[in-house]
Amino acid sequence: MRPNSRLIKATLTSALGGLLYGFDVVVISGIIDSVTRLYRLSPTSVGLTVAASPVGNILGCFCAGVLGQRLGRRAALCLAAAIYLCALLAAACSINWPMLVAARFVGGMAIGACSVLGPVYITELSPAQWRGRLVGLFQVNLVVGQCVCFISNYLVRSANLGALEWHVMLSVTAAPTLIFLILLFGIPHSPRWLVSRGRTDEALQVLALVGAPDPKTELADIQAALQAEHATVHEPVFQWKYRYPLFLAIAIGAFNQLSGINAIVSYVHTIFTAAGFSQLSSDLQAIAIGVTNLTFTLVGMAMIDRFGRKSLLVVGAIGTAICLSGVAWVFYSYSHQSALLALLVSFMAFFALSQGLVVYVYIGEIFPNAVRARGQGVGNASLSALNTTVLFSFPILAAKFSQGAPFAFFAAATVVQLIVVSLFFPETKGQTLEQLQRKLMRA
Repeated sequence: MRPNSRLIKATLTSALGGLLYGFDVVVISGIIDSVTRLYRLSPTSVGLTVAASPVGNILGCFCAGVLGQRLGRRAALCLAAAIYLCALLAAACSINWPMLVAARFVGGMAIGACSVLGPVYITELSPAQWRGRLVGLFQVNLVVGQCVCFISNYLVRSANLGALEWHVMLSVTAAPTLIFLILLFGIPHSPRWLVSRGRTDEALQVLALVGAPDPKTELADIQAALQAEHATVHEPVFQWKYRYPLFLAIAIGAFNQLSGINAIVSYVHTIFTAAGFSQLSSDLQAIAIGVTNLTFTLVGMAMIDRFGRKSLLVVGAIGTAICLSGVAWVFYSYSHQSALLALLVSFMAFFALSQGLVVYVYIGEIFPNAVRARGQGVGNASLSALNTTVLFSFPILAAKFSQGAPFAFFAAATVVQLIVVSLFFPETKGQTLEQLQRKLMRA
């Protein structure tokens, strides 16, 4: 049975948080050179500027789990969207470097919360046979946000706005943020959150509204799963019984960033400039990378519920390791710079149909209902922590050693990912959340 219109509306609305995440990741690549010149930043200060948002992500991920359980996924998303809008406007109006960094930190907190609450909400609303594709819409929106922001950066730079350029680049995101906030008021609460709060009649109405084949049976299964765990709304996630889901969430979140994906996106202009390309040319190369990311995310969407999460992760790890090794070789050998775009585009293709698409789906599936928001927060915090480390250290390593050094490290980390996923990650496709709960909870 195909998803009905109400389920699609709720999914697309909550997935718009991914669009804002995509903007937030990419916009810094357009402004960092201007900000560096304006404030005469050192490599360390550049790293701090770029990493300020993912540092906020970490705190936002942990807060999201608590807020999402107490307020509900929808209400917490509304709060995060409002905070992000205020932080975004503050960043665009920054009059000095500390104000810019502080605004990016606060905005990062809001984005971190959205990255937890959006996938959790969709996971809890979706039928098993469509869950991978529906949760994958969060990543699709993230990639669309990146593409639109790459194009926006190019158009703004082409307008020759001078000192206003980076302020305008930051301001562009305000419109989709406001639309996201308004649309959130038109979607229902998560039925699994409603059950955890004892609001079973409302949960039954939502299940019927989004087209559950047998709402009463599904409601009973949700209640049984919560009772089996002796769960309350205050159930902590850091317990021995949750060690296996915690390991999986932390590992997949860490490997997602150890591939270097956000370093490549955030420093894309720096990377191409180091290889001899002009700034406008770098903008066009970035658009090519963004379009590839979107195209292969959609390819992955068509494959994730058919071939499974683990298979995509394995194939993607092999492909990204090869491409990253090629990029490192280009910089170490100081030759074949013309191959750089092809290597990065190929890397983006393999990443998009594997790690990029799977990470939010997988983390949302592996935790029991009572701790899903907190568990998603832990996995996303792992992703954000490694993202912070990578973004901060990238310009420092490149300046101290070589532009190829970070890529050599990313390639090695991706090989480790291939081994860990092959040995320890279970497949989750085609199973209800309650079936996965029984399977993954190890004594």
